[in-house]
Amino acid sequence: MKHTASAEDALYRHSFETFKVPPSEFGHAAHVRLAYIHLCEASVEVAAERMKSSLLAFLEHFGIDKSKYHETMTWAWILAVRHFMEASPRSASSTEFIGVNGRLLDSRIMLKHYSAGLLFSHEARASFVSPDVAPIPEH
Repeated sequence: MKHTASAEDALYRHSFETFKVPPSEFGHAAHVRLAYIHLCEASVEVAAERMKSSLLAFLEHFGIDKSKYHETMTWAWILAVRHFMEASPRSASSTEFIGVNGRLLDSRIMLKHYSAGLLFSHEARASFVSPDVAPIPEH
């Protein structure tokens, strides 16, 4: 893998997984950062499972309804971050990677691949559904 997570990234992942990151500080950019960190360490499948597990634990710890978790969004963002990782030069941190791939900070990017009706459906929240507008590029 040409991308690596920095010591700061490892600390961030640990902080997230030990619930030191408050929900108010875990927005879209933080999701992208965590996806990058997981993908530096594991395959797409393992990264997605780790992301799911840590997100569900986060929700439970902070007493947030688990229905907030969205399976399709989790997988789709893992796939999107992986695509950008494959298409961009080596990064030594999530900060460097996101700096080069700022388009990932647009949370609406998934609407280029999914219709709103499908993406925000109960089915998509409960299990991964494939894009119905355009495929997410794979490498």
